[in-house]
Amino acid sequence: MFTKLARTALVIAAIGVAGCNDSSMKDFAPHANKPLPDKILASMKAKGMTRTSPVMARIFKEEGKLEIWKAKTNGRYDLVASYDICKWSGKLGPKYTEGDRQAPEGFYTVRPAQMNPRSSYHLAFNIGYPNAYDRANGRTGSHLMVHGACSSSGCYSMTDAQIEQIYAFGRDAFQGGQTEFQIQAFPFRMTAANMARYRKDPNYEFWKMLKVGYDNFEITKVPPKVDVCEKRYVFNQVAPDGETFDPTGACPATTQPDSLKSAFNAYQSTYEAAFNGAVKASVPAPKPTIGGIKEASIVSEWSKRRARGERVPIEPPSLNTDGSLTATARMGRIDSPAGRKMAALDAEKAAKQKAEEQRLAAIEAAKAEKAAARAQAVAEKQTARINSLAEEEEARAAAEAPVATATIASSPDAAPATAQAANAGESRTTRLKKKLLGMFGG
Repeated sequence: MFTKLARTALVIAAIGVAGCNDSSMKDFAPHANKPLPDKILASMKAKGMTRTSPVMARIFKEEGKLEIWKAKTNGRYDLVASYDICKWSGKLGPKYTEGDRQAPEGFYTVRPAQMNPRSSYHLAFNIGYPNAYDRANGRTGSHLMVHGACSSSGCYSMTDAQIEQIYAFGRDAFQGGQTEFQIQAFPFRMTAANMARYRKDPNYEFWKMLKVGYDNFEITKVPPKVDVCEKRYVFNQVAPDGETFDPTGACPATTQPDSLKSAFNAYQSTYEAAFNGAVKASVPAPKPTIGGIKEASIVSEWSKRRARGERVPIEPPSLNTDGSLTATARMGRIDSPAGRKMAALDAEKAAKQKAEEQRLAAIEAAKAEKAAARAQAVAEKQTARINSLAEEEEARAAAEAPVATATIASSPDAAPATAQAANAGESRTTRLKKKLLGMFGG
């Protein structure tokens, strides 16, 4: 009971810290040991913070901000640094499955073992996804980081200079005895105006749950105690002796300090009035959000195909509110060993397909040539037969014509008559050829 009360006291006092073995910090790469700038140290001192006092981080996707808060001597936290996030991938909304390229939203914990001084992305720390809530809800994924190099496929990426400072805050706090620090990742600042903007979004109920934790910190300026039961987050709740929070089981009967209850109720009254006013006001249009597990699965499949080196749209597909998909027309493949291997296989397949098409075209051309030769032979045979029949008819007509007798002198009309007879014979021959051509299809 004493332990639970002491834990709850963190909400209205300072966070208690325990000893930490400093040996885990000795293997850091040189850039992981860079001290914080003097300007930041001076600001911390002015606010009643030490270099090694406890730390926490807050992330706001829509605003593109990562904030560092540190504990003051009175135990309450104050903002000490704010950084523009260089890049985060996906849309507003939580991460659902491996490969959906979503940056997580929720409450996460970072311990010394999650710090990576030799990251391929300059410096990095794993945010602890999936946490108890994610696992209880069947969400998958791994290696979700805050890192440098300004490159993201589901992480929160900073510039190298930024991550050196952010990393230093965590490093120094661990050296001071903090055993873990909290990261709160939100889709946006959870003000009444923003909640009103997204009140019709399919992720709204999830965001309302996160807002309870957000509000607890806004009220107390102490990182909330986070537990999971009934597959949902609960904040600053104390279970009875002998009972625990089961992420997938029923929530136990819990208690909360009266001072926190009163402060929370007052905060909610003010919020509800502002929310109702925001609903009626003109607000900016919402930003794109993830369409649940359906869209996450579609993007995950795109990621798998891309990883295999297949040609895919340059950007992941997007699920529209009417259920249709939008995908960019521009295609490409990842420049990797898998991509190059797949490109070679595709080229080999295309070459084989082209060779087969050429083979089939050659066969068709040969068939067409043979058919043309046969048609030519038939036509020549028909022409020869027609000519033969015409000659026979001409000979028969000549045989049937009357025999002319010789005379000493011809009459003036003899020449024309002879010509007329010849023309008549030629006319008969022509008519016969035409008739025969008609019979044989000529």
